[in-house]
Amino acid sequence: MSVGSPHELSCPVPILDGVEVLLAHGGGGRLSHQLIERMFRPAFQNDALNQRHDGAVVGLDGHRLAFTTDSYVVHPLIFPGGDIGQLAVNGTVNDLAMCGAKPLWLSVGLILEEGLPMTTLQRIVGSMRQAAQAAGVEVVTGDTKVVDRGKGDGLFINTAGIGLVEPGVSIGPSQVQPGDGIILSGDLGRHGIAIMAVREGLAFESTIASDTAPLSPAVQALMEARCAIHCLRDLTRGGLSSALVEIAQAGGRSMAIEERLIPVDEEVRGACEVLGLDPLYVANEGRFVAFVAPQDASRAVEILRRHPVGRDAVLIGRVTDVPDAVVTMESVLGVPRLVEMLSGEQLPRIC
Repeated sequence: MSVGSPHELSCPVPILDGVEVLLAHGGGGRLSHQLIERMFRPAFQNDALNQRHDGAVVGLDGHRLAFTTDSYVVHPLIFPGGDIGQLAVNGTVNDLAMCGAKPLWLSVGLILEEGLPMTTLQRIVGSMRQAAQAAGVEVVTGDTKVVDRGKGDGLFINTAGIGLVEPGVSIGPSQVQPGDGIILSGDLGRHGIAIMAVREGLAFESTIASDTAPLSPAVQALMEARCAIHCLRDLTRGGLSSALVEIAQAGGRSMAIEERLIPVDEEVRGACEVLGLDPLYVANEGRFVAFVAPQDASRAVEILRRHPVGRDAVLIGRVTDVPDAVVTMESVLGVPRLVEMLSGEQLPRIC
């Protein structure tokens, strides 16, 4: 696959070593991070991109709006706990919530492959409607395209979202401070393992369902309680570990977490052991991490536990004053180790 010459672009952008591997295998983790930092940000340099957040927060006539977009190429289209339509709505709503915004409006672009059964499309559109209603957002515009058979893997979806950020709210990696509590909203790995089980025909004692869900209600509850939230991040591709490393590097802060405090369902853990996966790197679609000022950390955990997506919320560590922007974890055996960003893609095509 040829990426092209920098001279074909309007500004000089370096071509990354290994980009062909990244594009061939779906990206994620360290390679995706390098692509953003070394190609896209230099090409489109501006203050909104420099926030290094799940979406851009921009000003308009005295108001602040959060704006985000994402594309969904998951296979299979329907999986235990959800489908690509529900995933697309929840994923975009969650990106807005991670910016501290109240989600308001979505756009939907559908790329349909010739031969997609209408009953499948009808089900997915219906689940998108239900997910939008549950999240309190409206789908206000969209587009459809049809591609030749064999060119679209059934259905791809792109969604973009706009939300409103209330005055005084400033949430992002740059706000993280030493002493902040690191709160995990729930157990890890359900979505990635649910997709892998269906794709590979794996059978477990009970069905592992995706955790896909809107996170906005839980986040809004924290904000209404005036908890001092400094940063939020949903734990999609790359999982918890990659999210923490990204925030540490973007905010220039170090973190220390404890493995024994991190909840993982026993069946998910067993599936990860069979598949040779680390649940800390497996994707989630209904989990997030919150960085909260120390005086509010315990209260934030109590508030999250009142919501379905946060019933297993737990404080897993703290931001430290170690000068290097690193993440360390004390293992269940009491041995410290460095947490690194996922170097490849554990589970391709999981969202």
